[in-house]
Amino acid sequence: MNQIATPAVARRGFLTGALATGGGLMIGTAVPVSGRAATVTTKAVTTSAVNAFVVIGSDDSITILSSGAEMGQGVLSSMPQILAEELMVDWTRVKTAPAPSGAQYLNPVTHSQSTGGSNNMRSWFKPLLKIGAAAREMLVRAAATSWGVTVDKCTVANGVITNTAVTPNVSLSYGAVAAAAALLPVPQSPTLLSATTGYRLIGKPILRPDIPSKVNGSAIFGIDVRIPGMVYAAIKNAPLAGSTVKSVGAAPSGSQAVNLGDSVAVTGANTWAAFQNARSISVQWTPPAGTLLNTSAAIDTKLVSLIASGPAAVGEKVGDLAAAMAGAKQTVSMTYDLPYLAHACMEVLNATANVTATSCEVWAPTQGADLNLYTAMALTGLTADKITIHPTLLGGGLGRKFEQDFVAQAIKASQALGKPVHLTWSREEDFGHDLYRPVQKSKVTVGLDAGGNILGWNNRIAAPSVLQTHFPKYVVNGLDTAALAGATGLFYKMNARLVDYAMLNANVPVGFWRSVGESANVFVIESAIDEVAAAAGKDPLAYRQAMITDSCALAVLNAAATAAGWGTKPAAGHARGIAVYYGFGSYVAQVVEIAQATATTIKVVRVCCAIDCGQVVNPDTLIAQMQGGIVHGLSAAMWGQVTFANGAASVRNFNNYPLVRMPQMPKVDVQIVNTPGAPIGGAGEAGVPAVAPALANAYFALTGTRLRKLPLLLAPAPRYDD
Repeated sequence: MNQIATPAVARRGFLTGALATGGGLMIGTAVPVSGRAATVTTKAVTTSAVNAFVVIGSDDSITILSSGAEMGQGVLSSMPQILAEELMVDWTRVKTAPAPSGAQYLNPVTHSQSTGGSNNMRSWFKPLLKIGAAAREMLVRAAATSWGVTVDKCTVANGVITNTAVTPNVSLSYGAVAAAAALLPVPQSPTLLSATTGYRLIGKPILRPDIPSKVNGSAIFGIDVRIPGMVYAAIKNAPLAGSTVKSVGAAPSGSQAVNLGDSVAVTGANTWAAFQNARSISVQWTPPAGTLLNTSAAIDTKLVSLIASGPAAVGEKVGDLAAAMAGAKQTVSMTYDLPYLAHACMEVLNATANVTATSCEVWAPTQGADLNLYTAMALTGLTADKITIHPTLLGGGLGRKFEQDFVAQAIKASQALGKPVHLTWSREEDFGHDLYRPVQKSKVTVGLDAGGNILGWNNRIAAPSVLQTHFPKYVVNGLDTAALAGATGLFYKMNARLVDYAMLNANVPVGFWRSVGESANVFVIESAIDEVAAAAGKDPLAYRQAMITDSCALAVLNAAATAAGWGTKPAAGHARGIAVYYGFGSYVAQVVEIAQATATTIKVVRVCCAIDCGQVVNPDTLIAQMQGGIVHGLSAAMWGQVTFANGAASVRNFNNYPLVRMPQMPKVDVQIVNTPGAPIGGAGEAGVPAVAPALANAYFALTGTRLRKLPLLLAPAPRYDD
């Protein structure tokens, strides 16, 4: 098996070798598989795969694998932290690594190995506790057997098992019994020690094992992969989505061009040379048939028509809207516009593949190792046991690296060349051939009584369907429920509500973007609530406090407002805006304070955020996730947009797609609100949706001008060299 050349010991290599031999036991919530544990000896250290997720060395080293894709959000430490809770080990001795593809690494709740929708903590929390507890019981039983005592005579702490039946007590470390433990049957109903003693690690701000390597540069991202005999390649995608290759001109001297059907891979002596070769090669394309809707002006015209007359599918209907609106003393109507957005990951798309007649290996910064496996099976015709997917660290994922296009290209290029191929997209290809967050137009009409209470709420959403593109079986009668996320099930008092969806069929590829439907709909809902409060002559916070029916939503709203000092007068030339929502199993509220607002600039001074995500695994990671989501949301709200002319994207690099930089970074204050007994919620995407409406609401409070179209600023951010 080829291995990544790393600056230190190839930990991922020997772990994969140990686990891929087929001898390691699998522990999950389903019926376990029995067998002999795989062992590997390196420099007199023997490692044993006690189960699919835990590898213990005779030197007492402990490595815990994570099925979650590590793209900066911390799952490479937080998921092992959950397992380590019940494994009863010293966290300072724990190393972590991504798990390869395989049935034993599928989430027992979602039955996938994909990371998205802020679902890792929510779906893995209980299974990982059980996996850790089962492994601990196997280790204890192995020690008890060696001593000839019952397990109730043994105690365990920090990876050491103590025999209390003898005086003085004797002990064995996990490393001493790991090989024997791996041969034992897997407990079907292990006892969770934390259920009676409380948590040792969960809820604590413990150090993340993945950080040092990211700081010193030894961490392996997809773009860092190097394997023997590989060639470098760059991609040249069709200028128009849906096109196919008609002909390919001569490749530059010393390079090769591979026709991939809808793109061309071009080799070079290194990645930079491959980029230049790809730019210079001549390719003739056959455009897709039919009339194309792929120009921004035409797309907007179609959205206007859909908002006005549909057709639309009903997403939610509560009460008699017509009667409620007929009884209204005041009607407020607002239309909001949101643009296509690029993912703009710091690490461009890339993958390395090595395909032979009998095997396929892929190294990729992927959010879906299981999806990569299915892609490889379809392209190579090989069975799953002949394919290995090595997930690497991701330099950002944001939903883009859930897609399979870049992985498929690397596999096909390796097949054609008969060599391992390290394929990389240039930044221009990455921006110009994204699967963009959908454009959206949304109209909200609200009927109010004399006291400003909401009688009727009518929201029509017109947008492309991501589900229709990716999972069409989930689109029934023209309804994309993902497009409605954040717009239905609102916690505000309303007598009647109608939310419907009009699908836009345009020729711009769309995909999942961090916080998906909520990223658009929360801007609409929380901007509209602010406008309704203004129409009713009420303070935005006081209005929400009076209208919210959910105590958890009210708690985070009050926490964010208190942290921001909402009841105090802002400094001269400053103003605050507020927003609150529920999504991804979590409640989030944010207050944004701004100053110096003009048509081209906004100085964001401070963001106060409150989140209730139920049980917190690592508060430091949670705070970092909210901070990161706020930066992402601010960047999109102020400057993010991609327009199209005949299918060509306006954005090709960061010079016209700016992100918040250090001089523009506001102070961010995150409050963690805990509701006792609440189920665990997500955090990776939860920080994004509320910041755009809170920012727009602050702009109105400061200037009296209501901004209903994103991005909010008409000019780009300052240059990066300012």
